[in-house]
Amino acid sequence: MGRILIVDDERSIRRSLKEILEFENFEVEEAEDGKEGLQKATSSHFDIIFSDIKMPKMDGMELLEQLQKEKVESPIIMISGHGTIETAVEAIKKGAFDFIEKPLDLNRILVTIRNAKDKHALVEETKVLKKTVQRFKGSSIIGETPEITQIKEMIAKVAPSDARVLITGENGTGKELVARALHENSNRKGEPFIEVNCAAIPAELIESELFGHEKGAFTSAVKQKKGKFELATNGTLFLDEIGDMSASAQAKVLRALQEGVIQRVGGEKNIKVNPRIVAATNKNLRKEIEEGNFREDLFHRLSVILMHVPSLNDRKNDIPLLAEHFLTMICAEHGIPRKKFSDDALEALQNTNWTGNIRELRNIVERMVILCDKVINGFDVNTFSNPRN
Repeated sequence: MGRILIVDDERSIRRSLKEILEFENFEVEEAEDGKEGLQKATSSHFDIIFSDIKMPKMDGMELLEQLQKEKVESPIIMISGHGTIETAVEAIKKGAFDFIEKPLDLNRILVTIRNAKDKHALVEETKVLKKTVQRFKGSSIIGETPEITQIKEMIAKVAPSDARVLITGENGTGKELVARALHENSNRKGEPFIEVNCAAIPAELIESELFGHEKGAFTSAVKQKKGKFELATNGTLFLDEIGDMSASAQAKVLRALQEGVIQRVGGEKNIKVNPRIVAATNKNLRKEIEEGNFREDLFHRLSVILMHVPSLNDRKNDIPLLAEHFLTMICAEHGIPRKKFSDDALEALQNTNWTGNIRELRNIVERMVILCDKVINGFDVNTFSNPRN
């Protein structure tokens, strides 16, 4: 059910509390003073921390302050046999989740643990939601051409299943939006959507990023870390630019998909994982297989469903819709009155060769919003779509 750290200088209290919690299927670790508690809490993850107040070397209030400074996000429950209202209020003000007086009451402990876990889960969910809203505010799959309509219809059919999906397409076509749409329309939509850009992570770190690592696994591994496969369990793991993944990482990803288990770097314990895998690439993976750069067995594991996102040049009739969408969004972001495109501006946008696809279109619309007058005309498009002019 979770990991709990008990920090108390009284061995009998630690053992009694440990027996209670282990009976409830928690994994429990002990620390006999504040210094040991601080070292354990900052080097490993705990779902909840219990701390006595009066202890040698470092008391509970000082431990609480240090944990706040170290940005340890685990809920901290203070316990004391010398409790007063003033002490309890001070602990709560300093960031403790709750204060429990000794002798400890079993029902009170279990209720407090449940409330702490519920609040922590809500905080984490809110963080993820805020990041998603901030990053993808106003974004959606815009378009009415047959090519993009087919993508939308395929998302509606595929999303409710747990089938793995491989999304192909040029850079900037919106492959990540398709991946997110698959997640948001699936039965996993209430669980995390975790993204890994395989091209942006050095080859020597990709395995740690995907599978996590144990403390001391390598020089900079100062604490245990969960990998993306664990974090995305029950949710969706989006492996972007999968064609750039190293051969070693490919082999381990294949094992994870085949067996549903992973091992953290530096660890020996098998950890069960169950994320839905959605992968994307701008490369021709069949050609990469022929050249020995990509495993054919991994390709077949990933490509249960194949989806190709068309380039912007292949769906030019969607450009007016996309341009108007970006214009509205960007004017709102910059806090300026909404500008408008003239008919010749929209025609000029449709006649442009979009090598950078939708990403390039958005950048140019933003450039024109900032630099042009209230009405954006065809001359503006021809000028600002090619900065070298």
